[in-house]
Amino acid sequence: MALTNDDVLGIADYARIALEGDELAQMTAYMNDAVAMLEPVLAYNLPDVEPTFHPIGDLSNVMRVDAVAPERDLARETALANAASAKGDSFRVPSILGEGEA
Repeated sequence: MALTNDDVLGIADYARIALEGDELAQMTAYMNDAVAMLEPVLAYNLPDVEPTFHPIGDLSNVMRVDAVAPERDLARETALANAASAKGDSFRVPSILGEGEA
């Protein structure tokens, strides 16, 4: 299945890439080489293999349930005790938006 210059121009147009002169010839040759590398894969006839879209099969959610764990709560006083600078119940950080209170 060889790609023609018109095929490559269509792909380039879709990708918003301008190809001119020698670039078109080089890209056509490059893409034909890439397609040729896939030919051995197409030779396999595997009717009993179901197509997959995910490498881990039918795994749908790998996240744990979002639940409150009181033993993991960090007391505000403990967190602020480790802060370089605090003001009231908040961490103090340098301003990154320009002038303001440091």
